[in-house]
Amino acid sequence: MTLTIAVDGPAASGKGTIGRALAARFGLGYLDTGLLYRAVGRRMLDGEDPVAAARALRAADLEAEGLRGPEAAEAASKVAAIPEVRAALVDFQRAFATREGGAVLDGRDIGTVICPDAPVKLFVTAAAETRAARRFRELAAGGHATSFDEVLADIRARDARDAGRTDAPMCAAGDAVRIDTTELDVAAAVTRAVAEVEARHPGCGAG
Repeated sequence: MTLTIAVDGPAASGKGTIGRALAARFGLGYLDTGLLYRAVGRRMLDGEDPVAAARALRAADLEAEGLRGPEAAEAASKVAAIPEVRAALVDFQRAFATREGGAVLDGRDIGTVICPDAPVKLFVTAAAETRAARRFRELAAGGHATSFDEVLADIRARDARDAGRTDAPMCAAGDAVRIDTTELDVAAAVTRAVAEVEARHPGCGAG
């Protein structure tokens, strides 16, 4: 059986780090679905209609410069609230999820909407203040001028948009394993996630 792992959670919770580590550990493809929305958001900032941008999105767009910056992140959260944008990106994500060899996808609605039948679902979260501190350090290291209070406010606003949107709100699937990384370092969080995958998909082994 093809192994599909759905990793959901709010911004800066560690889901991307965990997703990449699981893909490497089990030899699976990896897709940060947030990049899809960042790419659409980036094109919207450049003056394109977000729905048209989503419908025209190609894999090469995920390599564009600036997708990891705060402007693209803010735009991504806004376009993700547009039902037509989400609908346009569903097929892209589901095709990746069923790729030969298995896949790990991380995002906000993977376990609830994109891959509701995934055999392994994780919901990775952490306290807002902890997530803001992580994101603040990342932005400062990247040369972005901001303050902790601004980052915390942005984290809380994004959480509210992601969880409150009408179409595919961010939430844990009923059968998802919740991993709170507030008090966990990277190694401990990855170890916990690997154990959960192996418990739910015996015999998957290393890639």
